[in-house]
Formats: sequence, structure tokens, C-alpha cells
Amino acid sequence: MAPGRKRKPGKRYPCGKRTRHELEKDAMSVAIDARRRHFGVTAKQAKDERLGTAVGRLAFRELISETQYQAGVAFGQLYRDHHATVGLPSPSPRSVAGLLINEGIFGASPSEPVLEVIDKLKRRFAAATFALDACDRDHRMSTGRRPTLLVYRVICSDEDAMHWPEEDIGNLRVALNALLRVFRL
Repeated sequence: MAPGRKRKPGKRYPCGKRTRHELEKDAMSVAIDARRRHFGVTAKQAKDERLGTAVGRLAFRELISETQYQAGVAFGQLYRDHHATVGLPSPSPRSVAGLLINEGIFGASPSEPVLEVIDKLKRRFAAATFALDACDRDHRMSTGRRPTLLVYRVICSDEDAMHWPEEDIGNLRVALNALLRVFRL
């Protein structure tokens, strides 16, 4: 018998390498095991894609509604698109490689975005930020942190909010409801 580690089970190509499906399944099992340990969920629940983001975990635990979750996802995508189009850096790049790709060093699009698309994106972003600012003005006397700050921390910076006080969760719900009206979800 050859020395070394035992071969992992699964289908292989004729050359001996594991198939792509086996490699993906192996990677997913690591992620599922980590989610089970970290969030205390079952294997079936760990496959839920909402556990991958902070706003998704709030929706998974039913601290926010599904429509509020959809508004948060829409705002997060709008925020990333706006920052990439305008040339602003991401608040929390996932990796150096992701930063290089987002900054246009590798894999950048060779064509510039159309001006109409840029204007539409800027108008949508301005409408969303105006709605969030209105939430801050309307709830300036409420307890807890400002709704705009909470949206930024949960959606843009992906900060875990599972142990926030109920006042902050309530203010986050108010901000997500304002985004619902902007995005007409």
C-alpha cells in the first residue's frame, strides 16, 4: 500500500482527480457544518441561503418579515451597484482578490456603462437615501440608534444584529418599511 493519506470517497475522472460535482459537494458540506455549529440549526436549515448574510439571519429568525428582507437585499444590491459605478470602495471587501476585481484591475468590463443607466441608478439611490433620511427625521426622538445607521451596519457592512436590543430591531424594521415603499415591493 502506498504511504500517505487515504483517498476521499466519490466519483473520479479517469486521471484520478475528483469530479467537479464531488468537489462542490465537499465544499458545501464544510459550509453547512460551519453554519450548523455557529448558528445552532439543523442540516436542512443550514442550506437556507438567508443564513449567509446578517439581514438574512434576521429574516430566518423571523425578526423581520420576508418583504422587509427583500427590501434589504434590493438596497444592498443598489448600494453595491452605486458604489461600483461611482467608483467608491466597498465598505467591507470580502477579499483582496474581490477588491482587485471590484476596482477594475482584473476582470473589469471593457465598456463604460451607458449614461442613462448611471442616471437611473443615481436617482434610485438618491430616492432610497432620501427615504432613509426621512426615517431618521421622523424617529429622532425614539429610543435606540438611528434607522439609517442600522441599515448601513446590517445591510452594507453585514454586521450581525442577532443580539441587538428590541428598540434597534424596531428602528431597522421602520427603515426597511421605508425601503419597501421606495422599491414598491
